[in-house]
Amino acid sequence: MLLSFNSCSSSSSSVVTSASATRSQRVSGPHPKSLTSSGQPRFKNQVAWARFYLTKEGLLGASKRGVWSLTERGRATTLTYEQAHDIFRRWVAIFQAQRRANASSATTMVESSFEETEATITDYRTAILEIMRNLPPAGFERLSQRLLREAGFTHVEVTGQSNDGGIDGHGILQINPLVSFKVLFQCKRYANSVTPSIVRDFRGAMSGRADKGIIITTGTFTAEARREANRDGAPPIELVDSEKLIDMLEHLELGLKPATTYEVDEDFFAEFTAR
Repeated sequence: MLLSFNSCSSSSSSVVTSASATRSQRVSGPHPKSLTSSGQPRFKNQVAWARFYLTKEGLLGASKRGVWSLTERGRATTLTYEQAHDIFRRWVAIFQAQRRANASSATTMVESSFEETEATITDYRTAILEIMRNLPPAGFERLSQRLLREAGFTHVEVTGQSNDGGIDGHGILQINPLVSFKVLFQCKRYANSVTPSIVRDFRGAMSGRADKGIIITTGTFTAEARREANRDGAPPIELVDSEKLIDMLEHLELGLKPATTYEVDEDFFAEFTAR
């Protein structure tokens, strides 16, 4: 599967599955059109499980929206059949052990302090912002690329050309089966504010090349920059500041793992306190 993924120009699940099916015809294994007992295509089912195990092994990214991406470890790894089968056996054994442990003891974590919850929220937003501001420029561009892919853009590419008027990449946004348009984006790994001159320069670079642009920053935008982005008669530019960027990472669960906490509902217990 890693070979199939490396050979695909797209990161969609259907393309990787198709490439894997083509390879599977050269080796022994289930025919791509055979079905499981539940009626699901057997090959598609096995590709999904293979992706699951490769993700657990740290070779594929753990996207929940059908975006396939190799990790650094995945790019440097070539698996033999025996090594792939070892991964399968290892994770099956791990899950069996976890089920036994869960059956013997269950723990419930209760977080009753509102102040502590607020502190946790502040801490993770501050931490992830610090991480993003310390990424190398190329790394922040790749993060923006992944963000746009997860948000529904297709054919997202990073150009990274310093002489391209500040344009760092482009992608396609499909509105419906009949309408799509090209979007250019610029990445600003800032700790301060993006000024209106940057917005104007970006719009100038967009001229004749796209109908819409996006500026993504780890900083903020001045009020003048926001007005410039929505100036009448000019192509609109979407502005994604640090707060909106973190909100998107939360929504897409990129770089952030959701955790459930609990707050004590004292009103619920009130009726039981009366003697």
